[in-house]
Amino acid sequence: MSEPTAPSFRWRPLSYLLLGFAVVLFALGIAGRNPVPILTGFPLLLAPIVAPLIGTRRSPRVTVTGQVEGAGGVIDVIFHLTPQRPVSPGDLRVVVPLPGGIDERAPPHASLDGDSLRVELSWSVPQPTVANVPVPEVRWEDAIGLLERPVETSGEPLSIERYPPELQRAGVFRLEHTIALPGETRSRAIGSTGEFFGIREATLHDPPRVINWLASARAGRRLANEYALDRTGDVLILIDARPTPLGPTVDARLLGISRAAAYGLADAFLQEKTRVGLGVYGEFLTILPLATGRAQRLRIHQMLFQTALASIGGPAERCAVSLRRYYARGMSTILLSPLADDESMLLVPHLRRRGFHPIVLSPSFLPLAALTSNLGAEDEAVVDRVGRLLRREQIARTWRDAPAIDWVDFWSLGGFVDFLNRPTLRERGI
Repeated sequence: MSEPTAPSFRWRPLSYLLLGFAVVLFALGIAGRNPVPILTGFPLLLAPIVAPLIGTRRSPRVTVTGQVEGAGGVIDVIFHLTPQRPVSPGDLRVVVPLPGGIDERAPPHASLDGDSLRVELSWSVPQPTVANVPVPEVRWEDAIGLLERPVETSGEPLSIERYPPELQRAGVFRLEHTIALPGETRSRAIGSTGEFFGIREATLHDPPRVINWLASARAGRRLANEYALDRTGDVLILIDARPTPLGPTVDARLLGISRAAAYGLADAFLQEKTRVGLGVYGEFLTILPLATGRAQRLRIHQMLFQTALASIGGPAERCAVSLRRYYARGMSTILLSPLADDESMLLVPHLRRRGFHPIVLSPSFLPLAALTSNLGAEDEAVVDRVGRLLRREQIARTWRDAPAIDWVDFWSLGGFVDFLNRPTLRERGI
């Protein structure tokens, strides 16, 4: 059976209002045998009927281009919609759905820009997140507002990636030795075994200590030192996407923060030519095999965009057993988990028993719980104190099996990156 085709047009509420008013005038004219109400209602009855015959006869086509601007927690999304003639851009109506984890700072603003319609969106990101901005929903309306037609749009969705900038330095920490023949890769930062490799053009992300100031002065442009870093192993990024007693709203925000951290970590390690694997555990484990390069970056990003909170959580042992089928024993593992209940905390010892060496980065649920609380000032202070004590006890219990970092300030991960780059602390478990 063929799918039903969408209607070519749809009447607006104003059309039904005019039709109803015209019917009332016709009824009054007939009842009172007065032709004046009938003649008055005739144009009102004719307008909605003639409207589909005026203007465009079919669904117009619109080309959509967009860009994402801004820095940190401020996002400005700009769309340009260019319709095919004879459609006027002023007759287009645009609806852009708000992605999850993003708030609206100001109402959308639309203006004419030549033959295009420019739509400006002002959003804010309260916590780190990665999200897709789909192609806007566009419809055409006549000048009076009697009917509308669907619009065929062509364009690419935009992506929003906001995570702490310190993660760009996370890719140079010493990995566990899990490959037979370690090799050298070009590194953009000084690693624990870095040696001078050469001089290159500096980038915006280069810290001052890697800038070669003497060479820059001679050349008249910024130059940076290039270093060689020994690649001894691979890295696995594991996200715990199981539901917790905190509720679906807080769980979804915590998962969005974990996805943003995984996004930044993957970019940092892939930039250092390290093989990266990605695992997401809900009811069952979803994995991405180890690989490197631009194609692996795209696969990781696509998988993170599609990651959602699981409706049912699986047991912790199932995740550890499934990981051993795809990844080598002893691999450096970064676990992103809220550690909000006993079941999520059990995942760490099970990973240790299966031969993995996890480092836990745990986004704290306390700041998010405070935002959704409706308690008074005194009650909220008591709840916050109890929550901090409980959180400290959870982190301390996790430290018995693996290092655990309590991530409270979501826009800063300098302490976590410094911890990764100091292997003596990881070995001692301080």
